[in-house]
Amino acid sequence: MAILSKIRERTMFLILVIGLALFAFVLDPTTISDFFSANKVNEIGEVNGEVISRQEFAEALDAYKAQTGNRVSEMQAAKTVWNNLIRQKIYKKQLEEAGITVGDVDILNALYESPSIQGDPRFQTSGIFDKNKLKEHLATIKEENGEEWKAWRNYMASLQSNIEKTTYDNLVAAGIGASLKEGEANYFTENTKVSGKYIYVPYTTIADSLVILKKSDVENYINNHQDAFQVEASRDINFVKFDIKPTAEDEAAIKAEVAKLIEDSEVNNTTVKGLKSTTDYSEFLEENESDLAIDNNYKFKVQVPQVIAEEVFNGKEGDVFGPYKDGDYFKLSKITAVTQLPDSAQASHILIPFIGSASADETVVQTEEEAKKTADSLLTVVKANKSKFADLAKEMSSDKGSAENGGFYDWFAYNRMVPSFRDFVFEGKEGDMGVVKSQFGFHVIKIDGQKNFQPVVKLVTFGRKIEASEETENTVFQNAETFALELANGKVFEEAVKEKNLSSLPAVGLKPLDENVPGAGNEREIITWAFDEEVKEGDFKRFDVEGGYVVATLTSKTAKGLMSVDKATARVRPILINERKAKMIQDKISGSTLDEIAKSVSQSVRTAADVNLQSPTISGVGFEPKVVGAMINAKENEVVKNVVGDKGVFAFVVEKKELPAALPNYDTFRKRIANERKNKTFQMYEAVKKASDIEDNMSSFYGIQ
Repeated sequence: MAILSKIRERTMFLILVIGLALFAFVLDPTTISDFFSANKVNEIGEVNGEVISRQEFAEALDAYKAQTGNRVSEMQAAKTVWNNLIRQKIYKKQLEEAGITVGDVDILNALYESPSIQGDPRFQTSGIFDKNKLKEHLATIKEENGEEWKAWRNYMASLQSNIEKTTYDNLVAAGIGASLKEGEANYFTENTKVSGKYIYVPYTTIADSLVILKKSDVENYINNHQDAFQVEASRDINFVKFDIKPTAEDEAAIKAEVAKLIEDSEVNNTTVKGLKSTTDYSEFLEENESDLAIDNNYKFKVQVPQVIAEEVFNGKEGDVFGPYKDGDYFKLSKITAVTQLPDSAQASHILIPFIGSASADETVVQTEEEAKKTADSLLTVVKANKSKFADLAKEMSSDKGSAENGGFYDWFAYNRMVPSFRDFVFEGKEGDMGVVKSQFGFHVIKIDGQKNFQPVVKLVTFGRKIEASEETENTVFQNAETFALELANGKVFEEAVKEKNLSSLPAVGLKPLDENVPGAGNEREIITWAFDEEVKEGDFKRFDVEGGYVVATLTSKTAKGLMSVDKATARVRPILINERKAKMIQDKISGSTLDEIAKSVSQSVRTAADVNLQSPTISGVGFEPKVVGAMINAKENEVVKNVVGDKGVFAFVVEKKELPAALPNYDTFRKRIANERKNKTFQMYEAVKKASDIEDNMSSFYGIQ
């Protein structure tokens, strides 16, 4: 698949591009960078007039990638960095307007207080954090201006950003407390109960077909609620995926090839050993290009592929099984050892690390040879007196997790520990002691217990991944090309799909910085193509994707700004229908008493008891906060009508209003309001962000204008 895809690259296009670039370079060497960077504008955004340059973004992106160890995708990193830059500039602007600046002293103090800095031996004197050592270190690496200084600079920039955010949040929180009067009002509002009679006319009493809406109605609603209908630029596509999958014939051919490896064969008058007769298993797997590495672990029955498990555990050493299908492989397995092992064990150990071992920290000074001598000495001591094992583990083991328990590990399964530790404990006998080496150092081990002995086997397994043949790949490629050719000849996409009995998939609302195309996977190239200014609705293209090909067509382009009427209709229509129905119901309502009103709308008078705003539901209706709020604020024994709720139109009379008992102090409720306000720092930031003047052209960094 990979080779064929490379062959099919548009090599002539690449040759043309390179040729033009070299031609430009001959005329003027400075033009070659311009050729590959048509957009010379060095700005990709602004926040309240402050520019975000390409260099600033690129440096922040590199720093973030280094910080995360490149464990996030390019687009995920880009979005995070962009949002961080916007946040930093917004907070900095807010603090400047408040007359507050976060300076070098603030950053240094934050460095001094960092636990990781205080615990770094490089900045300690006699085990105590020394500010002067940190300052000297920073001055030295700043002079060198190398990678280490760059990393420190990035770290200090992140500290500054965190300080600015915390400072701003604290300033805002200090000014948004609550008064006792607010606490009292909140207490009475939430706990007042009302009871009375009401009439409920559901919107469902009027058929949707009786409500006539025009396109202009939807457009007017959008224009009157523009904040709720702002959208990013997006693209919609339809696509057909042509998956390269092995056919039944491919599987049969692979199975036959694997079967040939069981017995010896003759190649150029030389006997080539098969799995049945070979004893050098590593060489066998390597020479026959196994897609599975050798596995020297013992396996319990549940760990053996279940398709052969029963046969294997009824077999003997030397028996060969297969070829059999297991997941995406055809396999051959040979029993190389049969024995009995416990399924769990207890053990104690003392871990002695050495310089360079996985468990070594800055306090480890022993070489590997010295650590081995220490471990052997400890083994001699504990063999002479087992009772000393726990105390020595507490004193000398670097495995702090077990050292507190005298080095003891309670019952653990076969596969839990590293191989050398595991093999000693499970293949030895209870009471045995010894020293083994692992990546963590040298372990002085005592086997404390073993239980549930069961038969186990060692298997050497050859595996061949089940993949499509070259013939199958060519067929799939031809199918994709034929489909694309029909589109090129003017065939409508969905017609071509139907004629060839294919299935098309939609991908709706793709954003400029998305990576994933639902149904196709992580295919950034498709998204970049969809946002190309020259690509128009109805255009199509074939893409080489992981595991096959995609032929996609652009079905819709949405510009950044106000949502189109067509796309907003599904969302707006129910709102407008209920508004019209509410007006129609209100026009029907007549009368001065509930009985008269009930008669005018052919509904019955219902009873509501102990309704309150803590749980604003009305029995028989459901959640209706607007109506309950109106009841709480209504006068007793007064008819209130034409109250529009979420599910219908209401009329009611509050017959009884029960206030909660007065409290001696409302400080608890005051504090609750204050804390709720202080905990809304994200909402505060979003409000400030919304009020800021932000120009976002970050997608241009990735070639999307």
